[in-house]
Amino acid sequence: MRIETEKLTKKFGSMAAVDDATLSIEEGELFTLLGPSGCGKTTLLRLIAGFYMPDAGEIRFDGRRVNDVPPHERGIGMVFQNYALWPHMTVFDNIAYGLKLRKVGRAEIAARVEAVLDKVKLGGMGARFPGQLSGGQQQRVALARALVLNPKILLLDEPLSNLDAKIRVQVRQEIRKLQKELGITTIYVTHDQEEALTLSDRIAIFNQGRVLQVGTPKELYERPANRFVADFIGINNLIDGTVETIDPRARRLRATSALGPLSALFEEGQGLRVGDKCILCVRPENADFDGEAAPERNLLKGRIAFSAYLGNTLRYDVELSPGRVFKIDVRDPWHHELRPMGAEVAVSFPAGSTMAIGDGK
Repeated sequence: MRIETEKLTKKFGSMAAVDDATLSIEEGELFTLLGPSGCGKTTLLRLIAGFYMPDAGEIRFDGRRVNDVPPHERGIGMVFQNYALWPHMTVFDNIAYGLKLRKVGRAEIAARVEAVLDKVKLGGMGARFPGQLSGGQQQRVALARALVLNPKILLLDEPLSNLDAKIRVQVRQEIRKLQKELGITTIYVTHDQEEALTLSDRIAIFNQGRVLQVGTPKELYERPANRFVADFIGINNLIDGTVETIDPRARRLRATSALGPLSALFEEGQGLRVGDKCILCVRPENADFDGEAAPERNLLKGRIAFSAYLGNTLRYDVELSPGRVFKIDVRDPWHHELRPMGAEVAVSFPAGSTMAIGDGK
């Protein structure tokens, strides 16, 4: 099922929770709505589900306008953040509930429930009650209840937010594998960046009701379109600058900054020109210590203000000037000699791993 929203708007009072949202979600795609709390992503999901009516714009399934189609006729399955399981019903009865409402025969209900329990790795647990299950198992029951209806679209609203970190990683892998196996068009809502990057075919970044950028995880991480996306996806070192020279054929530019001249890549769509304000983005894993200044490599001087051991990574905060901190990730702590606080260092990073974007776009 292909899903499209065109100029979709939903207001609560004077506030636009969803503001002119236009999206195209391909059949079989796992598409994630990602953004901070209160940005409008759950409201958009509920518009697509039919729980809210839009104030403007259109929702189309395979080209058919569904604005006025009630939720139960849209062919959707939905998994809520709190799972919404009936505590007094067994796992079997929770999953079978929607089938009973549709007056499906007993034999078919039994067959479909058992089949979906096997798919979510809960075979043999149909007689248990939700209170006898772990959080991860309850999440699987909620997923099974949505899938047993054979929906054309699966909607998941922060389904893993109530699980601890280790179980969350396990269950999200299971969701991804199951979604690919079934080939069902899926929209996934989360504020967790790692979750979105791990699960998604494509991601829409939301803020204040608006879609800021849509792309694959790699595109959003490596080529953010604006300051918000650059700052929201992962950790980024953002340096304000002014474009000094441009080489359009090589997609390279040279910028002046308060830290000195810096070289970077840029995307043609940014429309940067000589004299424009820009933001230079450097990921901590692309920076290192020492090195020498060269046309293809940027070099900044500073001192180590803080270090943190993260298990597989050592993260350093390097103070380049009063109040201006640059983060560096060293990926091999076993073979890295810890640098002491206050040590004078040179921060080195390649121009080919530095992305320039427009300021204020």
